Amino acid sequence: MNRYTDKVALITGASSGIGRGIGEALAAEGADVVINHLRDGKNAEDTAAAIRAMGRQALVHEADVAQREAVAGLFAAAVAAFGHVDVVVANAAFSIRELTVYAEWENVEAVVGVAQFGVYHTCQMAAQQMIRQQQAGRPGGKILVTGSILGQIPFPTSGAYNMAKAAVNHFARTLAAELLPHRINVNVINPGWIDTPGERRYSTEEDIASGAAKMPWGRLGTPADIGKAAAFLCSDDADYITGTALTVDGGYLLGMKLG
Repeated sequence: MNRYTDKVALITGASSGIGRGIGEALAAEGADVVINHLRDGKNAEDTAAAIRAMGRQALVHEADVAQREAVAGLFAAAVAAFGHVDVVVANAAFSIRELTVYAEWENVEAVVGVAQFGVYHTCQMAAQQMIRQQQAGRPGGKILVTGSILGQIPFPTSGAYNMAKAAVNHFARTLAAELLPHRINVNVINPGWIDTPGERRYSTEEDIASGAAKMPWGRLGTPADIGKAAAFLCSDDADYITGTALTVDGGYLLGMKLG
């Protein structure tokens, strides 16, 4: 399939992990990709090389999504390079794990700045750009937010992150309602336990192997699993879907047991 021919996708936090998985999935179907990162230039260039190897164009742009001016610069660079942006994935996230009672306020601000306000900045500017494009005669667009099942599960040591993920789920529904007149789709993917470089900051190989054995699907999820789901939700095949959240967790929530 080539559902993304002549389309440009801008993905925040796309240098590795879930963001890279989404970028590669969209590029495999014809999209040119804007790869946002923060202080991860080598991995971002590796992702760009993988996308270019598919015959697509890739633009690498460093920006801290917690800073509105930086997000504005990201969109300006994307439009300058490609002329339009058709898909925007607000994927960048950040987590510092500590019990709420002992959490340092600067850590809370850092987590929420990226995982909540960064999503707001990215989605707002995506909507503004897509409406401008509509006024110039281009069809609407697709906005996708990477949430988390931790927006539902009160996972200890992750208070700020859990709060942010719950918030962006409701924000995405609100934005979807506001953008109905423009036929701009806004949806969420809520991944479960995904094997990413970020996860390996907190989990050893033994932790991951043990956790995978307990998963209903017998393994952790992969960035490619999320990429496939994103490729559907951001495509015209999902034209009649907006304001929804898709859980991609290999049955993690279903398999939770008391005791």
